[in-house]
Amino acid sequence: MYWDIITAEHLDGYRIKVCFRDGKSGVVDLASCIAEGGVFREIADIDVFRKFMIDPDWHVLSWQGGSIDIAPETVYASATGTIPLQRVAESHPSYG
Repeated sequence: MYWDIITAEHLDGYRIKVCFRDGKSGVVDLASCIAEGGVFREIADIDVFRKFMIDPDWHVLSWQGGSIDIAPETVYASATGTIPLQRVAESHPSYG
């Protein structure tokens, strides 16, 4: 998908600069995900958070060997300020 994450670089705190398959890029701040707790509580320690990777099969940000990840369309929307077109088409069939 065009929202597949191609590159990612930790900036500071819970902010990651990401580049997508469609050429768009931006910064995603995952502090609110961390604050929600749940599974993300496991990556609240900044040293653990910084050890993210891009899953080679799913092109998502993942941690701890893939046991924690964030959907790339969510990262795309946050980093670029736009909703992926496929997601719009799924929500509104008249657009697809």
